[in-house]
Amino acid sequence: MGKVLNFSLQDALFIGFCATLLVALKSMLRLKLGITGHSMFLMTFFYLICYGVVGRAGCITACGLLSGLVAMMLSIGKGGPLILIKFGLPALAMDLSMLLFSGLLTLKLRCIAVGLVGCFAWAAKSWVENLLVGMTIQVALVQFMLSMLKGGVFTILAALIVPSVLSRLKAHDLLFNEDVK
Repeated sequence: MGKVLNFSLQDALFIGFCATLLVALKSMLRLKLGITGHSMFLMTFFYLICYGVVGRAGCITACGLLSGLVAMMLSIGKGGPLILIKFGLPALAMDLSMLLFSGLLTLKLRCIAVGLVGCFAWAAKSWVENLLVGMTIQVALVQFMLSMLKGGVFTILAALIVPSVLSRLKAHDLLFNEDVK
């Protein structure tokens, strides 16, 4: 376990870069689209890029928790300290699923599968919140399914972009991870 979280300085700087850019773009692009799930586009994109470049277990979770800390310090979003869960829970789910899916699928399918697991964790967080505020189970389940559907569309769009970005980084010798095919 000690080797899993032993990041080099270059890896740690890139994780911090992804986390900071994620929060900066989310705050700058405060789009009021009226569509649930559009925040999953940036989260999925940056978490998967972070894993594609760093290539170590735990880097997505580190990026997610660091994003939550930056968002909390800059007072971005609602929820105060609970914003850590908003960023951290999908990151943790994606990190664990990346361990499960490593080597099983092609890069594009792996990105989609891992992104959808993160979207499921993101929608489950909202489902629990809805239950805690007093929604009936049936209404909360319908809200969960709608969040999963809408967030899943944005997740798949972001996951489809990641392999081409990683291949371009590799083509310009900016990527040293051999897992990118």
